Amino acid sequence: MTVDHRGTRDVAGAKVSSAPATSELPESRPMRADAMRNHEKILRAAEEIFALDGVMVPIDIVAERAGVGIGTLYRHFPTKEALYDEIVSTRLRALIDTAQTCAKAPIAIEGLCTFLHEFALQASEKQDLFDALGQAGIDIKARFADMLGELTSCMDTMRQRSVDAGAIRDDVETKDILNLVMGSCHAAGHDGHNGASLERLVDIVLAGIKTPD
Repeated sequence: MTVDHRGTRDVAGAKVSSAPATSELPESRPMRADAMRNHEKILRAAEEIFALDGVMVPIDIVAERAGVGIGTLYRHFPTKEALYDEIVSTRLRALIDTAQTCAKAPIAIEGLCTFLHEFALQASEKQDLFDALGQAGIDIKARFADMLGELTSCMDTMRQRSVDAGAIRDDVETKDILNLVMGSCHAAGHDGHNGASLERLVDIVLAGIKTPD
């Protein structure tokens, strides 16, 4: 356990800080373009470093990789925990946006197929990152229950529309589909994150839940 210059304790890579919480910052004011660029650079650098070296990496290494000063990083993310949360919530929000669009596709099964391939790609690419967060004791399912619930709700809509259209079996539940796709992601991961292999495995899952032509 270490104490940094901001009076925070770093336990298992997550800081509990006496610094102002993110919610206390003037979030309603839009970011300037340069501030937004720095925000995005910090997130990209943190994702890369945490995935490769784990979340115990000192925060100044993230700032160095992002090409910003440590003060700039702390202005955007007062604690490591705030940085973890932003990484995960940004990824989940992008998936939710994709799911909402796919749930409105004119042909239900095409929307479902498009989403599952994108979901698998994102899950596979970020598997090392999420593994690192999990090893640090960060319970993503509990911390982001609302966002995961929103994502699952969109998946329910896509599945039910596809069932109603007679495109997929009516005995398949949303959790079954997600478990099968996640299993495909893990299998593809052992193949070196091979994109073609992952695409093929997701296609096999889809073939298994579709109704016969």
